[in-house]
Amino acid sequence: MTPDQELAPLRSAHSIPVVFGAGAAIGVLGGMIGLGGAEFRLPLLIGLFGFAALSAVILNKAMSLVVVLVALPARLAAVSAGEVAAHWSVAVNLLAGSLLGAWAGATWAVRMRSSTLYKVLAALMVLMATALLATHLSTVGTLALPLWAQVPIGVVAGFGIGVVAAIMGVAGGELLIPTIVLLFGLHIKAAGSLSLLVSLPTMLVAFARYSRDGSFAVLGANRRFALVMIAGSIAGAALGGLLLGVFPELVLIPVLSVILLVSAVKLARHD
Repeated sequence: MTPDQELAPLRSAHSIPVVFGAGAAIGVLGGMIGLGGAEFRLPLLIGLFGFAALSAVILNKAMSLVVVLVALPARLAAVSAGEVAAHWSVAVNLLAGSLLGAWAGATWAVRMRSSTLYKVLAALMVLMATALLATHLSTVGTLALPLWAQVPIGVVAGFGIGVVAAIMGVAGGELLIPTIVLLFGLHIKAAGSLSLLVSLPTMLVAFARYSRDGSFAVLGANRRFALVMIAGSIAGAALGGLLLGVFPELVLIPVLSVILLVSAVKLARHD
């Protein structure tokens, strides 16, 4: 039995309205900035709902997977499938690293001591806050690298992103989008669609690795909880999409980054 299994509550006792409301709030935040919101879901699963680190990561991964599956058709409607297909080599390049990274990250997560995992999650949330600020409040340029350098760097970047996404239970769009823009020179809309295509198989690999661990039982014990929060997240994301542009990013992004940083501090102090 892992340390996380000993610490995690078997099943959440929170009411459906609270769970749905939390999911909706996360969805709204993500929808307003064009992301799934899993970075904000993770600290809520730990801090509000009382799940231990590994259990929260596995639940977050399952919910993120469903949200990505729902978001993918809508995203492809905004950017044509032909345009996305034209850049298939970019997705393959990143997947060559991210699939391995996802397996490795999930393996490390299930083997970490619970106290160590909290601190790792805190550090990764700081990374996400930094990426959020960099992506939305600055212009991401391009490196214009030759192909012989671009390919191996893409594999290494994909590996790192796969590790982060697996350990946090997120899709990794905050890291994938700037990487695609910076390394491959694509515009931000195409990068957003490609990031989902890379995220989906990457998340499936991490999910498969987690399914081999005893802590995966948290999904069966909390199936209703997960479904209600997913429903809230999807509804919230739709509302957040409608609110897109209502709040200026110059105000919204720093506020969301502060939320991530405060959450990171709390996780770092978690016993």
